[in-house]
Amino acid sequence: MLPPGREPSVPVFAAPRERPDWKPVGKSKDAARAELLREARVWTETNPAHADLSANPPDPTGALFEALVRCRYVSSAAHGTTAKFDCVLSDGEVVKVKYGHTGEIHAEVAATRLLSALGFGADRMFLIPRLRCYGCLRSPFYAVIALDYVRAREAVTGSIPDERYTDFEWVAVERRLDGIAVETDDKEGWSWFELDAVDPEQGANRAERDALRLLAMFLAHWDNKAENQRLVVRPEPFAYIHDLGATFGPNKLDLDEWRQAPVWSDRATCSVSMKRFPYGGGTFPDTRISEAGRGLLARQLRALDDQQITALFTAARFAEFDPSTDVKAWAETFRSKVQQIVAGGPCE
Repeated sequence: MLPPGREPSVPVFAAPRERPDWKPVGKSKDAARAELLREARVWTETNPAHADLSANPPDPTGALFEALVRCRYVSSAAHGTTAKFDCVLSDGEVVKVKYGHTGEIHAEVAATRLLSALGFGADRMFLIPRLRCYGCLRSPFYAVIALDYVRAREAVTGSIPDERYTDFEWVAVERRLDGIAVETDDKEGWSWFELDAVDPEQGANRAERDALRLLAMFLAHWDNKAENQRLVVRPEPFAYIHDLGATFGPNKLDLDEWRQAPVWSDRATCSVSMKRFPYGGGTFPDTRISEAGRGLLARQLRALDDQQITALFTAARFAEFDPSTDVKAWAETFRSKVQQIVAGGPCE
């Protein structure tokens, strides 16, 4: 973060746009969610060889391609452990901004680009060199935690002059995957064991679901509680990993740990397990991967060339976060994990 400042001429920001609510017709939310989950897709055919892993996703609005991205702070409660806040762009779009020295920013930027290239759903993460937040406190996330404790958030944030701003360097701006989020009173996302409920005649087939499971092992996506996955309607139901910050580790961007984390628990039986990770695997049950699933992911990963793999880690600034490593080492580990998937006999 840079020192706070003031501007005599303040940009105009539209009122924050609300995200549309999911309102099923003719049945309960639980019953409608179960039906959508049975019909959910998880993968779309892509050619990874054409993916540009060195750049931010496309932005039709152009707002996130400015040299200095501007937004106005949106007051909301702090959740999780990563420093973040909501901010509204000039057209009223509300985005999430993650800031500070955390490996989660770099991991999520790289992981979302990789999943999108391979054909799996992912939020659009923009790595922004400099963002100016009007109405922001110096460290909004931690300030909100303290202010909410004494019930003073609205009084303090509401008293900040319009021209007051705080600049942040190298932040991640999150735009969620297009679609209406399917949420019930007690279910915000989906658990990995629920993938077995998908009907291959209506939604994702076994190969596509197994490829996603295997990719989660590849990335060491251990923080897989239900709210870190999303089910959306766009207009067909689509299930994807929403929060990929705790990847390339499991300790959020730790090269040695990622290198040592095996893709398979038993290659001979094509078994995978996350029990060695935090939370003992979380919602991810031990399972066997089908040959069709292994083959699908192997084909997609092998389509990436060395230049793309190196660009993935260079553009996400892995070496800047941890100067003791370099992108060459990250790329070599990536290729080693691809080889773990490609090598060996077919799965039974």
